[in-house]
Amino acid sequence: MGRAFEVIPVLDLRHGRVVRARMGERHSYAPIETPLAKGSEPGAVARGLLDAVPARILYVADLDAIMEGAPPDRAALERIAAACPETRLWVDAGFSDARRVESFLSAGLGLPVIGSESQGDPDLVRRLGDRAVLSLDSRGRERLGPAALHDEPGLWPRDVIVMALARVGAGAGPDLAGIAAARALGGDRRVYAAGGVRGPEDLRALRGAGAAGVLVASAIHDGRLRAGDLLDCGAPENGGPAPPA
Repeated sequence: MGRAFEVIPVLDLRHGRVVRARMGERHSYAPIETPLAKGSEPGAVARGLLDAVPARILYVADLDAIMEGAPPDRAALERIAAACPETRLWVDAGFSDARRVESFLSAGLGLPVIGSESQGDPDLVRRLGDRAVLSLDSRGRERLGPAALHDEPGLWPRDVIVMALARVGAGAGPDLAGIAAARALGGDRRVYAAGGVRGPEDLRALRGAGAAGVLVASAIHDGRLRAGDLLDCGAPENGGPAPPA
């Protein structure tokens, strides 16, 4: 039996709160207002997301770490983990050196996501292998980070995200061409889409393009994607246990 299509809810953290992402314009992100939780406290929003759309993986972007080089917000991550003990965290905290990654791994708070935009060279991705997830970041036509990370699939770990930052929160539709290209290049890598999902029709299109899953936030908060929509695209009916590393 083939692996289930993963719908992965997303949290964006800024100054210890969850913010609403839009088109990668991070400095303008404001604390989220959502019917899924009272306020923007990370644990409450995380629980609200998973109550709305059960999932085995939750993606967290620590924007203070990505934008300013701050250490990962361990307190916020611990609140999320405590609120969602059945869910595995994928965390992008602007990791760019091995010591910070090893410290994060030793804390047992999830799997590090290595964003190409945060890299000066491919070495960290090469060294970590399948102990991390690679995010191939782009903004419009601009590929962010070292060209080798985008062009050399031998550097890629098992799980790869195609992150279309300009589509995040914009309702522009997912980057189907980018997913198809990464699938063709990556062989047996599991390729995940990020950015632009509007509703269940986009999940079906992404699965048809060969995506292993999708990262999504706005469509869940806005009610355009609900738990009942997941079955049509081959996602698990409920979160179930987190997948192994």
